[in-house]
Formats: sequence, structure tokens, C-alpha cells
Amino acid sequence: MNYFTIKDIISICKAFLLCGDANVVCKNFTKDTRTINEGDTYIGIKGENFDGSAFYKEAFLKGANAVIIEEDYAKNNKIEKQDKPIVVVDNAIKALKELAEVKRNNSKAKFIGVTGSVGKTSTRDMIYSVLNTHYKTLKTEGNFNNNIGLPLTILRLTDEEAAVIEMGMNHLGEIDYLTRITRPHISVITNVGTAHIGELGSRENILKAKLEIINGMDKDGLLVINNDNYMLHSYYETHKDNVITIGIDNKSDFTATDIVLEESYSTFTIKYHNKSSLVKCPIPGKVFIYNSLMAFAVGTLLNIPEEEIIKGISNITLTKNRMEFKTLKNFTIINDAYNASVDSMKSSLEILGKYKQRKIAVLGDMLELGKFSKDLHEEVGSFVYNNKIDILVTVGKEALNIANKCLDLGMKKEQIITCPDNEEATKELIKLVKENDIILFKASNGMKFKEIVNNLEEYYK
Repeated sequence: MNYFTIKDIISICKAFLLCGDANVVCKNFTKDTRTINEGDTYIGIKGENFDGSAFYKEAFLKGANAVIIEEDYAKNNKIEKQDKPIVVVDNAIKALKELAEVKRNNSKAKFIGVTGSVGKTSTRDMIYSVLNTHYKTLKTEGNFNNNIGLPLTILRLTDEEAAVIEMGMNHLGEIDYLTRITRPHISVITNVGTAHIGELGSRENILKAKLEIINGMDKDGLLVINNDNYMLHSYYETHKDNVITIGIDNKSDFTATDIVLEESYSTFTIKYHNKSSLVKCPIPGKVFIYNSLMAFAVGTLLNIPEEEIIKGISNITLTKNRMEFKTLKNFTIINDAYNASVDSMKSSLEILGKYKQRKIAVLGDMLELGKFSKDLHEEVGSFVYNNKIDILVTVGKEALNIANKCLDLGMKKEQIITCPDNEEATKELIKLVKENDIILFKASNGMKFKEIVNNLEEYYK
């Protein structure tokens, strides 16, 4: 079943047709009238601050071939009937789930589920790059990794042979929900860190949340884990069946050796199954060696030839705002501003620290850390100091702890600039930047660091 008809949707979701032709075919689904394309099917999701069903007329005006709205909205508002289908469902999110489950059940693709505290998006991109050398492959785009985005991703399936599906979470039970829709043949956990620890309370609970990915896994499925991560290694010690390990420090099924870390790339040898392969990753940093190992393992498990796997790793394209290198006038920025946790901050700072020119780190608040926030920001401060970053610019209240820790460790006052907001940070950077500087941008997504990056791009264009 490549596409649903309105009649299919009515049957699957126990919905009813308010008007229009039940034989209309729905090829693409969207929840956003701002990005709708001609012929898309619009589904109105009820959010905290708006009701998507209220935009059904706008969706039609922008070219929707059909809309799906919720029963509560239809009961409480006068719906203007159209010459195109309006389908009424009990709950739009539930309807998305039901449609995605049917699409998944009818797909012959191999499904790879990816989660982790850090690096799940870049690992997803790496696995996709490898699989797409050999199979027609679908992947999660952007941040479509939650209870709305994941079903919308699966609804994009047509005749793909593989699908790389990212799963995010803030609370226990969320990945369980997502994995039961996806039912992965291979599950990947990049690591267990401190992201969302303010919500979950402990790394043990974070591990428990990430391991929910196996709840929906195919009965013959395999779990691929980072064996160098303390929490996952401890899990592996007592759960070795159907688990594939990757690592650098701990002996694993796929191990990276002979590592050479350069400013703009890395080379290493992957040893596996009594074989060895020389690999070049075009993105610097140890974390991308782990990503490469994950992708190499998944490619091998799916019988992709070694030379194609190596080609896929070397040709990776990362999602925007993830380790995105760009030259502005006569200096370089590293835009890694999509999100941040302690582990991802450390990884990015480690990459920045390899450069020989003047290094500037623009760091903002890491959110959702609760009572652990001060200590974890100070931990980042230690990493800034130890990596010999030349200039530190912090933005936000929590990031002040990064600056204070650097001062305590002996970083000079003139090397540290603290800013209350993005506008002030932009002004300071324009005054500060010099030829050949390299500047890292890193903060939680809620800090909206893309504003600073966009401001600089506009100023220096």
C-alpha cells in the first residue's frame, strides 16, 4: 500500500466523511499550513496554544487535496463544506499513529531505529548515507522524531527498501510509543548521557527510557550499542544476546583503531569479523568515529559491501545546524546550535580545541537539567579551560556558570564575555571577530542561537 485513499482513512481511523469524494488519493501528509504543498493532505493537530483543525480553510486555499479535523472542533464550530474531502476523526494524533502503523505493516523495508542522549541525528544521517549507497532509503528529516513527527515520517514511505527512523524523548514511555509504531529490525543507541536528566531524575532512568526502543523491536531484531558508554557497557555485561557492540576503548564487535584526528577529518581502521577496513570520515572529532562505527555495523548487518559502506561514510551530509562549517568573509563558524547537552558540548569543544587559529566558543544555556544544571554547566566550563579556548562568550543565566568556572580555573577576565541575550552576543562578536578566527556556536535549541548565526551571516554577506 503506497498510498491511502480517503476511504482507507475512514476505515482505519473509524472516521466519517463530512464532504467530498472518498476516492481521493492521499500521497503526502502535513500538519503545517506554512509549508503545505499543492496536493498534500492536511491533518489538524491540537496543540497547547492552537487548534490545527481551525486552519482547515487555509489548508484548502494553499492547495490541500483533503483535510482531517477533530470531532470536538467540528461539533463546536460551523464547518464550511468544500468540494474536496473533509474527514472527521476522534483524535488527530491517534489517527496519525493508526495510519502510520498500517503503512509500516505494509512496507517491506528494513527499519533502523536510532536513539541516544547525544548524536542521534548525526548517527541517523551517517547510517542513511551508508544505506542509501545500496538501498532506496527513507530517513527522518529535521526534528521529526516525536509522537507527531515520527508517524508523519513513516507516512512518507512508498517503495523504500530501508528506513532510518530517529526517536527522541523527554520522559519515560515516549520511546516505547514510537518503537511500537516503527517495529525496528535494528535498534541503535548512541549513548546514555545527561540530556533531560532534570525531567528523568537519574542516568539510570535515562538508560531505562532509551532501552524502551527494544520493546517494539522485531522478534529477530538486533540492538547496536556504544560499548564505551559506561551505562550501555554495564547493560551489555548482563544482556549479550542479540546485542552488537561498537567501541574504541573497549573491545567490541566493531572496533576503531589507529585513529588519526585532523582539524577537518579523521582516519581510522575498523576491525570486525577478523577483517579490517581503513575509513576516512570527512567530519572531525571522536564522536564522528563512533557515528561511523554505528553506520559501518548497520551496513554490515544489512549485507552492504564494504566498499559501499566506506563510500557512504565519506559522503555524509549532516542535517542543518549540526556541525555545519561555513566561511563568513575571512573567518569560519561552526554552527552546532541545534541542541546541547554536556556530552555534546564536550564533543564540540574537543573539535574546536584541535584548531591552531584563535578559537572562540559561543555557549548558551543547556536546558532541562533541573537541580543538576549548575554542576553540569561548570563541567562544561572545565572543558572550555582544558581545551585552551581563547575566547569564551556565554549567553543566558545558566551559562554564567560556565564562565565562572573558567574564571575559577584561571582563565583571564578579558578572555570571557557574558551576554544576557542573543542581540548582545551578536554586537560583541561583531566587535570581537578577527581574520582567521574559528567560532563555535552551541546551546539548547530553546536559546535560538540560529538568530546569532543569521545575524552574522547577514552582517558579513
